[in-house]
Amino acid sequence: MRWIIFLLIFIVIDIYAFQAFRAISKTVWMTVLYWGVSLLVLGNFIYRFYGLSRADYGNPQAYAFAMVIAFLVPKIIVLGVMFAEDIFRVPQAIFRYFTEGPNANVKYMPSRRAFISKIALGIAAIPFGAILYGIYNGKYNFKVLKYTLSFEDLPDAFDGYKLTQISDIHSGSFDNKEKVAYAIDLINAQQSDVILFTGDMVNNEAREMKPYADIFGKLKAKDGLYSVLGNHDYGDYIRWESDEAKRQNLEDLKQIQKQIGFDLLLNESRYIERNGEKIALVGVENWGAGGFKQVGDLKKAVSNIQKEDFKILLSHDPSHWEKQVIGDDYHYHLTLSGHTHGMQFGIEVPGWFKWSPVKWRYKYWAGIYEELGQFINVNRGFGYIGFPGRVGIWPEITVIELKKGTKTV
Repeated sequence: MRWIIFLLIFIVIDIYAFQAFRAISKTVWMTVLYWGVSLLVLGNFIYRFYGLSRADYGNPQAYAFAMVIAFLVPKIIVLGVMFAEDIFRVPQAIFRYFTEGPNANVKYMPSRRAFISKIALGIAAIPFGAILYGIYNGKYNFKVLKYTLSFEDLPDAFDGYKLTQISDIHSGSFDNKEKVAYAIDLINAQQSDVILFTGDMVNNEAREMKPYADIFGKLKAKDGLYSVLGNHDYGDYIRWESDEAKRQNLEDLKQIQKQIGFDLLLNESRYIERNGEKIALVGVENWGAGGFKQVGDLKKAVSNIQKEDFKILLSHDPSHWEKQVIGDDYHYHLTLSGHTHGMQFGIEVPGWFKWSPVKWRYKYWAGIYEELGQFINVNRGFGYIGFPGRVGIWPEITVIELKKGTKTV
């Protein structure tokens, strides 16, 4: 039934959008080209997805999905422009029919339609090009985003302390080892004191990370590498042959993280010490609102640290910060999250403007936020999943410098 509904929607959009092409060119080759490409994209999508289980989702399916998005989004824009024009055009045509008769001269309508069609196609070309760029290059267009955060109670020894955060690797989606290796070199070039990973190393299975373990094993920081689990790391989104296989998959992933050099924090804490002073790293398992796994235990994670300690919390899902962390009496100075990917789609002018449809789902979805004297950084993600690209919201490497003081930049 879902397939029938999808096909009907796709066909309606296609027929309406075809009017724009017909208005500017009625040649046979234009018609053949339009419907040939449409049927090829739709046919490949059905072939790749019909009867598919989530466990079988791979790059062929991802690119089939991407092509549907690349062609469907511009057509929806064309439909919107054409429909907006029809709101005015159709009532005028009806009025002329009843006032001037069926033989009324309404030749102005087709020419006006051609003009509007050119506008619609011109507007639609922008997202079409952006989506193709996002598929080809955007998913590896790594950006280093740097912030300086100041805290009055930061221990003096940590004034100027630098941390690098990465999140949402989703190694099962990668298709270019050289690009991934470049990103690892970019991380190391920041020369941060510590590297923190906030979950979703894989899409579903630990084996997805094995081809990239050696590459990520080159990550270096003087105070080490620390990590937590994200919702995808538990293997909840595919059907396993047994509960034991699922448990073993998680154990395998933990071993891979250890092999890379990560100290995986499972509702645990660690101290980083410098010149007799210390800060606490706290890591919780995944806790997410809206149906996501909730096994993070904040109280357990801080059971071995003091309330007055300066604390950095690693928690994959920013909804945890909103629902539980902000109001906790332990006061978590800085929380690092990911999960949203910025939806891998949006418009952003750094320091000025950012927008993505994901803001309708998550209040805190990308960048630095402050509430009640506490900060969170929501990393836009290192990798990608589902749609094999990024449009406007680029893969992120976050570098945060901690400063002693009252002014935050």
